[in-house]
Amino acid sequence: MDTRLADFIRESRAGQVAGEILRTCVHCGFCTATCPTYQLLGDELDGPRGRIYLIKQVLEGREVTEKTRSHLDRCLTCRSCETTCPSGVQYGRLLDIGREVVEAKLQRPLKEAIPRALLKEVLPRPALFGAAVAVGRALRPLLPGALADKLPPAQPAARPWPEKARHARRMLALAGCVQPSLAPNINAATARVLDRLGIALFEEAKAGCCGAVRFHLNDHERARDDMRRNIDAWWPHVESGIEAIVVTASGCGVQVRDYGHILADDAVYADKAAKISELCRDPSEVVAAESERLRALLPAAGRGRLAFHSPCTLQHGLKIRGVVEGLLTAAGYALTPVADSHLCCGSAGTYSVLQPEISGRLRDNKLNALNAGSPDVLATANIGCLTHLQAGSALPVRHWIELIDEALP
Repeated sequence: MDTRLADFIRESRAGQVAGEILRTCVHCGFCTATCPTYQLLGDELDGPRGRIYLIKQVLEGREVTEKTRSHLDRCLTCRSCETTCPSGVQYGRLLDIGREVVEAKLQRPLKEAIPRALLKEVLPRPALFGAAVAVGRALRPLLPGALADKLPPAQPAARPWPEKARHARRMLALAGCVQPSLAPNINAATARVLDRLGIALFEEAKAGCCGAVRFHLNDHERARDDMRRNIDAWWPHVESGIEAIVVTASGCGVQVRDYGHILADDAVYADKAAKISELCRDPSEVVAAESERLRALLPAAGRGRLAFHSPCTLQHGLKIRGVVEGLLTAAGYALTPVADSHLCCGSAGTYSVLQPEISGRLRDNKLNALNAGSPDVLATANIGCLTHLQAGSALPVRHWIELIDEALP
C-alpha cells in the first residue's frame, strides 16, 4: 500500500514502523473474514482493512474526526486478522500508533474521558483495585451492568505456595494487577504444578501491572514507566540466573513479550527489555516442555467434559495453539468442539467496560459455542476472559492451570 506520511510523524520511530506496516498491506480483505466486529456489524470501517485506511489517512495528515476515533475504539485488538493475513501485516502495532495519534489530536468528551481516566488510575494499582473490588462487591446491586459484570463472586484464599528454595530450577511469576484480587489461586496453582515438575516459582513484590492497561488506553508513556518498573524489579533475578518469567494471564504475556519492541529506542532499557521479552513464557509452554514428566504424574482417570476458550492473546498474540488442549486431554478431560474458536469473547481488557453492547453480544455468541457440546466446565487462559465469561455463564469458568493442579494426586 503506497503511503506518504505527514511531517509530524515521518521521521519518528513510530512513523518508520507505521510506514513499513502500511507498505506490507496489499488490501486483500482476507482479514475481514475473521474480524469479530466486522462479522458482527458488517461495516468495512469496523474491520481491519477499513481501519488501516483510516489510520493511513490520519498519519498522512488528514483531519482526525469523531468517526475515525469511534471505529478505532471499536477494535478489540484481538489480532485475529494477523493470524489470517497472508502478508504478515502487524496490525496491532499499527493500531497502537494510530490510536495514540488520534488521542493526541482529538479531545474526548468528559463522558468518555472520565471512565478511561479511572481505569488507568485504578486497574494498574493492585492495592487500590483490590479495595475497589471489595467495595464493588458490597455495592454490586447499585453498579451499572457493565461494571457489575466484571465482579465475580469472592474466591477462596489461594492454597499455599510450595517452598521456593527446594529446586535448583527457578522461575519468576508476574502477579499482575487485577488477578490477585479476582482469582488469587491461579499463580499459586501454577507454582504447585511447576513444583511437581521440579521447578520453583516465585513472585517479585516490587513488580506490578505489565503496562497493558495504560498502553491500550493510549497512555503510552506511563505504560512504559510500568514496564521499566518491572524490568528494574526483575533484573536482579535475571542476573542471578532465573530460567524464565512466567505470566499466567495471556493478555499480560503478550504485553511482556512486546517489551523489547516498545522500549527499543530507550537507550537505558532497550537491551534489558529485549532480554525480558526473551525470558517471558506462558505457563503452557513451561508445562508442555515437561509433558512426559507430567503425564507420568497424572492418574489415568476421566474428569468429565470440558470446553476450552483459547483467548485471542494466547492464539493470535502469543501464537500458542493446541498446547493447552493437549495438556487438558492428558489430565483426563474430554474436550468438546467449539465453533469459531478463533473469534474473541468480547473481554479484550477494558473493552467490556467501554464497549459493553458489542462486548455482550460477542460473549453471548462465544458462550453459545462453548456450551454447544454440553461440557461440565469451561476453561480459559486469561483472567479477563475468565471473569467476562463467568458473568454470563451458568457453568464454572476456570483457568486451565487450576484444573491441572487439581488433577495431580
